[in-house]
Amino acid sequence: MRKYPGIVKATSVALALAGMIVSLPVAAAPAETPGPVIVSVVDEGKALAFDRKKGNCLACHQIEGGELPGNIGPPLIAMKARFPDKAKLRAQIWDATRANSNSMMPPFGRLQVISESDIDKVVEFMYTL
Repeated sequence: MRKYPGIVKATSVALALAGMIVSLPVAAAPAETPGPVIVSVVDEGKALAFDRKKGNCLACHQIEGGELPGNIGPPLIAMKARFPDKAKLRAQIWDATRANSNSMMPPFGRLQVISESDIDKVVEFMYTL
């Protein structure tokens, strides 16, 4: 049987070098300084409308981008066309029973379910639909 000591030795050296290359320290990339996170009023309104513990609009309405929408209320589309006066949309969210006493929509503002500023944010979001 013939022995190949040169090949075995060369292979061992190559594997050892490969292990060293793999274990060489790598310079860490410089950490990026996070800038201020800017959230628009529309984004805040969307978050409130989709939040199951706050506005919870998705419980009754279908809204583009929302998951598991309800079908009790109408789909929230073309809101500028349906409410050309933004104040009327705000009044609808604040207390829908003022315009329609049979409305099933909770009076979010009258019962202080969400704050006045949160209602304004939801209105801004709804106006983008």
